[in-house]
Order: sequence, then C-alpha cells, then structure tokens
Amino acid sequence: MENRVEKAKILFKQGYNCAQSITAAFADMYGLTEEQALRVSASFGGGIGRMRETCGAACGLFILAGLETGAVSGEDTESKAKNYDLVQKLAAIFKERNGSLNCSKLLKLVKNTPVISKPDERTDEYYTKRPCLKIIEGAAIIWSEYLKKIN
Repeated sequence: MENRVEKAKILFKQGYNCAQSITAAFADMYGLTEEQALRVSASFGGGIGRMRETCGAACGLFILAGLETGAVSGEDTESKAKNYDLVQKLAAIFKERNGSLNCSKLLKLVKNTPVISKPDERTDEYYTKRPCLKIIEGAAIIWSEYLKKIN
C-alpha cells in the first residue's frame, strides 16, 4: 500500500487535483484505467470544482468508497446503507486527522475569498504554502488502512 500512497503524491505533483490523485492511485483495484479514474474524479478537485467546499482528497476517498461498496441497484437499500456508513466513517477519520472536511478551512482561506476557475500555478511556493500534499498522503493512508482492515 505504500506504493499507492506514493503514487497519489506523485500524481498530485504531476498537476492532478486532490481527488484525481487519490482515485487514480487505487483505480486498478476496481477495474478502472487511470484515464477513467482521472476523468471520473476531475470535477472534485479544489473543494469540488474549485469552489473550496468539500476537500478533493476526501471526495477521492468517497469515490473509492462507492467503488468498494456502492449499490448498483436502486432497490438495494442494504448496500446503500453500507456505503453511507463507510463514507461517514471515512469522513470522521479525515476530520479527526485534518480538522475539517472543508477545503477553504484546510487552506486557511480568508472568508469571502473569491472563487475562480483557473487553478493556481504549481510552483515550489505553491507546494510550500499549501497542506494539500500532506492531506493527499493522509487520505491515501486512510484508504490503505481501510483495505488492510477488510482483507
């Protein structure tokens, strides 16, 4: 699992968003190609569409939870409940370790910081001032811990 944690970090350093980095690092375990995982998770970066809402790394965890336990029948309330329970547990662990699920809080943004679509340029300063890489690493560890527990 260490390789998957490293892969998530490498993907982020290559310019992928937080959600993409988490989802793509584990995609092959669920029969997804890396490209499919990157596309499925693309909209969740930057706190969902860069709106600074739910952290993209957490969203990546929730996408993986859906791949692991999601219902594939609308009538399958047991699987829905199992998935929601897993998401709630993952969210609680994420919040405990990071202090919040909210991207703007994690980034310590000033209230009413304007929402813009254009991503920031990935520079050394970007990686120094943002906790994203550490949060991605932590989210990948959370998923790895979950997988170890169920296997």
